[in-house]
Amino acid sequence: MDAFYASIEQRDHPEYRGKPLAVGYGEKRGVVAAASYEARKYGVRSAMPSVTALRKCPDLIFAMPRFDVYRAVSKQVMQLFQEYTRLVEPLSLDEAFLDVTVNYPGIRSATLIAKEIKQKIYNRTGLTASAGVSYNKFLAKIASDFRKPDGLFVIEPEQAEAFIEKLPVTKFFGVGKVTAARMEKLGIRTGRDLKQWSELDLVREFGKVGRMYYHFSRGVDDREVEPERVRKSLGAEETFLDDLDELVDMLGALHQIARKVHRRAEKRNFFAKTLTLKVKYADFDQVTRSRTVDYYINTYERLFELGKELLLQVDDLQEKKIRLLGLTLKKPDAEQAVLPVDGVQLRLDFED
Repeated sequence: MDAFYASIEQRDHPEYRGKPLAVGYGEKRGVVAAASYEARKYGVRSAMPSVTALRKCPDLIFAMPRFDVYRAVSKQVMQLFQEYTRLVEPLSLDEAFLDVTVNYPGIRSATLIAKEIKQKIYNRTGLTASAGVSYNKFLAKIASDFRKPDGLFVIEPEQAEAFIEKLPVTKFFGVGKVTAARMEKLGIRTGRDLKQWSELDLVREFGKVGRMYYHFSRGVDDREVEPERVRKSLGAEETFLDDLDELVDMLGALHQIARKVHRRAEKRNFFAKTLTLKVKYADFDQVTRSRTVDYYINTYERLFELGKELLLQVDDLQEKKIRLLGLTLKKPDAEQAVLPVDGVQLRLDFED
């Protein structure tokens, strides 16, 4: 979906249309959850502090999030996908992979299916979507971002090699800012550069995720579309109205976050053996601490005590103020996931 949250607000509030809009809290401690395309022209992006967004765009309008509405529209769109195939893998409220090799209408062209779905989304919701069509997940994902908004881009098998060779590595699925910076130092800027490296050398440099980079640079991605993805992590975090500089206040905040994570875990019957703490300082530097235990973290008491231990391991607690704290539970096999992690990403209601 194109600028999903912001587009819904512009659809429902005519006075926002054609104007730079951010979904989020516009005050000092606020964060942008989503930005309209008009706002993006000024450099406003999701997860950006609201004060930074306002400096970039003084005329920026803020709308408070309405996640119940966004979830309802998402359900409409996901149900539409099910009219074409049962092989639908949601990635978030506004994005999904579809395998249409076999589809209910019996349409032999994936491109025609994408056109139909785009039109039906607009007819039913009044919103636009962009689609990427290709023979695997990696290329379809890249193609979906290629002509936003309201775009449709197809990468056919015979085009893939030349397309990937010209592609900046920053566009590769799984390459974050930290990895991209490391690649830049190694002279890897495009798919062509990446393709010059052997699988062994990439694994030596980047760990087992190097195998993924090796195959992606050759247009190979054998991951299937998984209709029922197994949740591997669950977390919560809080940005504070005032920076915390007293340990007692940090522990009080951690207590509330642990309560929230435990409630969510209990509701979803989700229990794990790894806990990760995220700390973001007032200067936006951030650190993480993780610990894996030999028992399931299945009570609030275990969750909080382990979180407290991790917090006390963090340096600079006495020297620097804290802007944000977060806790994430991970399944025992979560560390074996294919995709790399540049730090730890908590699940947030932000959109691309």
